[in-house]
Amino acid sequence: MGVYIFRRMVSTIAVMAMVGIFVFLLLRLVPGDPAGIIAGDTATAEMIAGIRDQLGLNDPLPIQFIRWVRDMLGGDFGISIFSGRPVLQLISQRLEPTLSLSILTMILSVTVGVSFGILAAWRSGGLIDRLLTAFSALGYSVPVFVIGYFLIYLFAIRMHWLPVQGYVPIHAGAGPWFAHLVLPTVALGLGFIAFIARITRASMLEVLSEDYMRTAAAKGASSYAMLFRHALKNAGVPILTVIGISFAYLIGGVVLTETVFNIPGIGRLVVDAINNRDYPIIQSVLILTSGLYVLINLIVDLAYTLIDPRIRY
Repeated sequence: MGVYIFRRMVSTIAVMAMVGIFVFLLLRLVPGDPAGIIAGDTATAEMIAGIRDQLGLNDPLPIQFIRWVRDMLGGDFGISIFSGRPVLQLISQRLEPTLSLSILTMILSVTVGVSFGILAAWRSGGLIDRLLTAFSALGYSVPVFVIGYFLIYLFAIRMHWLPVQGYVPIHAGAGPWFAHLVLPTVALGLGFIAFIARITRASMLEVLSEDYMRTAAAKGASSYAMLFRHALKNAGVPILTVIGISFAYLIGGVVLTETVFNIPGIGRLVVDAINNRDYPIIQSVLILTSGLYVLINLIVDLAYTLIDPRIRY
């Protein structure tokens, strides 16, 4: 196990290096100049050149890349081009709304998605299975922003049950905090619920058709024991895999959801940074999220051994 973790960490360094090169080049090769945006429409070429020189954008790309990597390894993720504030400070201020939305979404998605998948597999071919399959197809195909605007119209504008948009910090009260996150969590979580439910159903159906499951039923095992003690544990590896994959989609979904519900999280920060060509913010957020995604993949791989003792690294 220790050798495997070491090898994975070495490969992680290589992956993060490739991600860093890709992000750095992508931002500088796409159209748009932050110096021109800062200077404004009436700026002269001399003014734009002066701003580019001040920001270090006139240096050769290899010099810019080496300087960026050196500072980042030292814990300095740079200064925002537009706000003039440290990037880590801006990210830390936006971290709570994004973490709150992400954690609630994953809790809702895993709990409901796995439950729906188990129920659909247990009642395979019945009315419940058909209804849950239709729900999964609908939830997985409808975009997040469409679901978000529908929920806002129904539950906030028409029924006045929940706030339309915005975010309340948790220290201001758990009630208002939760109320402002209900609609975004449901909007973002429906797609993940459908995704997890479909994979859970397929995995459970495969396990339930095995000979040892029929033997357990013949010996008088209860439905609970068959579903949760035998079937779910043996179907756990693909389910755990799809939960890890869902994190990658969650990153993109958070950006849209925070925009629709006007949540001041990291997603909104990235959108504003892209519009302003704020390189330090975009680079830092992409690197941090990529590192977090790689770490979650490692945790998922190691968790396989807890579910299936036959797996060895």
